[in-house]
Amino acid sequence: MDRTENATMTGIDNGGHIQTVTGNIRPEQLGYCQSHEHLFIADGHSAKLVPSLRLDDFDATCSELELCKKHGCSAIVDAQPVGCGRMADLLLKASLKTGVSIMASTGFHKLVFYPDDHWIRDMDEDSLAALFIGELENGMFTGCDLSRPEHRISSKAGVIKTASDREGPVGDYKRLFSAAAEASVQTGAPILSHTEMGKGALEQIKLFTDHKVPVDSIIICHLDRVLTDTDHLMEVASTGVYLELDTIGRFKYHSDDDEARFILSLLEHGFDDRILLGLDTTRERMKSYGGAIGLDYLHESFFPLLRSYGVSDSHIYKFTVSNPAKAFSFKRRILGHAGTDARDGRVMPIKEQ
Repeated sequence: MDRTENATMTGIDNGGHIQTVTGNIRPEQLGYCQSHEHLFIADGHSAKLVPSLRLDDFDATCSELELCKKHGCSAIVDAQPVGCGRMADLLLKASLKTGVSIMASTGFHKLVFYPDDHWIRDMDEDSLAALFIGELENGMFTGCDLSRPEHRISSKAGVIKTASDREGPVGDYKRLFSAAAEASVQTGAPILSHTEMGKGALEQIKLFTDHKVPVDSIIICHLDRVLTDTDHLMEVASTGVYLELDTIGRFKYHSDDDEARFILSLLEHGFDDRILLGLDTTRERMKSYGGAIGLDYLHESFFPLLRSYGVSDSHIYKFTVSNPAKAFSFKRRILGHAGTDARDGRVMPIKEQ
């Protein structure tokens, strides 16, 4: 059975495209995907705050990708955004060297990860939206952690990263979130949104949907950091967004058994089509950097645990193949916002570059 036949049988949406650093692919070509990792982070402001947020060894990162590839991994989402230590040129080189498809992020991170004089703090909403759109349509900027973006490579971002603190998208974050929403509406790109300990998720979703971003273009991250308020977690899940879970092998928060039981609860509530998995890797979590687990941890440890709880291989396939293929595809838009004709309501596909 080839990948196209398999995708058809498992319900992968073939309507859009997925944008990797080496070019566009069809959703059914994506294969096994870990939906939130950090492959490279340059030495800079983030690393000064948190030393484990430095991942700048090309050979070590490629070794991690090869570890994951041995288990069938064919795609990774890198969640480091523009101007915040992203090393777009190395993402391209690593993908070419290992054969693993990489979706890179434009967008922004928490403001604590930018120095006080960083350009992202004073760029207006329209300019930010134009920057994000440009990275999705024309190529990513490099060398802009300390200065305004000027130098662009041909590789394009494939997802818009957003992030807020516990308070959600308020204050300075509202400008940033609104710009990201506009970029998504204009391009059809998916949004990958960081929540702080799961807080602010509903507020993020409301802001996005108020800006006409459809829920199937929204991926909420780290909702599983704290698992005590089950009602809140299920309320977020019930909105229809994708849930990216990555508090796996992160024992300062909770055990993997707790994570497995949470996933079981999501399945019991019918949210199997909305679950994505990742590891949110740092230097401390990459074997090739001397860390504790490695990019192959899901295969080596967590999937066997899920199976022991009765989670089927078909569900694991959804979490890692068919759900990511839908979540990270560029969606079609109703014209009036993103290349569609509002006069007659026709739905038009986003034009591939």
